[in-house]
Amino acid sequence: MVIPRPCRNFDTVVGKTGTACGDRSKDTGAAGARAPCRRKRLPGALEHPSGSASPAPASPSARHPCGRAISEIVAEGARPQPMSIISRYVFRQAAGSLMLILSSLTGIVWIALALRQLNVVTSEGQDAWMLIKMTTLALPNLMAVIAPFALLISSIHVLSRLNGDSELIVLTASGATVWAVARPLIALALLVSAGVAFVNPLGMPWSLRLLTAYTLQMRADLLTQVIQPGRFSSPEANLTFHIREREPNGELRGLLMHDQRDPKQTQSYLAEHGVIVKQPPGAYLVMSDGHIVRRSSGNEPSQIVAFERYVVDLNRFEQKQQGANDLKPRERYYDELAHPDPQGLYFRSQPGQFRSELHERFSNPIYPLTFVMIALAAVGNAQSTRQNRTQRMVAGFVLAAGSRITGLALNNLVAVDAKWMPYLYGLPIIAIVLALIVIVRGGRPKTRSRWAARIDDLVSDGWAWISSRLRRGRPSPVATGGR
Repeated sequence: MVIPRPCRNFDTVVGKTGTACGDRSKDTGAAGARAPCRRKRLPGALEHPSGSASPAPASPSARHPCGRAISEIVAEGARPQPMSIISRYVFRQAAGSLMLILSSLTGIVWIALALRQLNVVTSEGQDAWMLIKMTTLALPNLMAVIAPFALLISSIHVLSRLNGDSELIVLTASGATVWAVARPLIALALLVSAGVAFVNPLGMPWSLRLLTAYTLQMRADLLTQVIQPGRFSSPEANLTFHIREREPNGELRGLLMHDQRDPKQTQSYLAEHGVIVKQPPGAYLVMSDGHIVRRSSGNEPSQIVAFERYVVDLNRFEQKQQGANDLKPRERYYDELAHPDPQGLYFRSQPGQFRSELHERFSNPIYPLTFVMIALAAVGNAQSTRQNRTQRMVAGFVLAAGSRITGLALNNLVAVDAKWMPYLYGLPIIAIVLALIVIVRGGRPKTRSRWAARIDDLVSDGWAWISSRLRRGRPSPVATGGR
């Protein structure tokens, strides 16, 4: 047992017997001689090279030269350390790579989402801060896919670098197994799984609900921010607004709205006054003192309807799917997803989406561990510089990506039929088991069978016999020169 240095001026490693290396030995008879340092644990007493035995095992009350009891020092050295130096080193390297790659992938996805939401600033009159908030709130919806892939890339990178610097070879030569490197990566995978397990049921519904609230706010502020006095504005195709002026309190005067979205009927709204009223879950435009001009297709005359007050739902200004006021499956928490309202529009139209979303949230946290095990199976074992590691890296990444894509396909099948649910969980678990088998078999020494050894011996003996016969029949250089 190796014990850490108990005092500064006593360079020693204490064995089972309590004998201290570096202490003045009285058994050898040579004054000032130092006992050799033995770093392995031996049963019974330690024997010096001179043949004399060291003192009997020290009692627990024996005192160390630095003043501490031997039993206390042994107990201190026997305490299990949570993580060794190499494990902390690998964990630090993998965590740093994970944060860098995760930030890069998140930035790329954020830019892609920002480009899609660019019309928020250009056509709907919102500021850049609203664009940043809406784009950022859409990220938790993709974290279940981004984070495991970032972990996969960082694990392959760290293992490849350890192989390239011959660090894995040194660890293997010193007697360490692949689990010395696997433990910190598995710990990191468990942390990522915990993050995914938190984001899926809590973070994603909260962010999507807030995103829906911002979208509703934008729709409510459509006329107050986009529509400028004296200008014709079209927030949507075949829909035109115009106002004469806007009062400081937000009241609109001289309002004109021309709606051509319905090809069978065209409507024009003209009103002296207009006010936007926000009433969850929607926003409404209340017009007063005006009239409506309706014209149907064909040769029918136009219809003019006068009104004192008329209410228009602003939700109709955008193309909405059925169940616009109902929560989508991804916007629901666990209780709302597991026990939906049977009369809900989304549940009546797509009941399988609720089942698919629920089981996807449970299966997503398994994939970080699956990706780490695949990376360890591909490039976790020590390899020399003459072996092609690039092919194994590419194969590991392709297998991990294929398993995730297959999982997404199975998730869509679960929405159609519930019989695919076991496959949704079985796919990552089977991948973990297969990767574990490859890791264990890769760490064992390569042994040949008895028949293979015999065939190899026969071939070697035959080649040696042929070589000896050829050397006997070949003339010597001296005899050739004499002729």
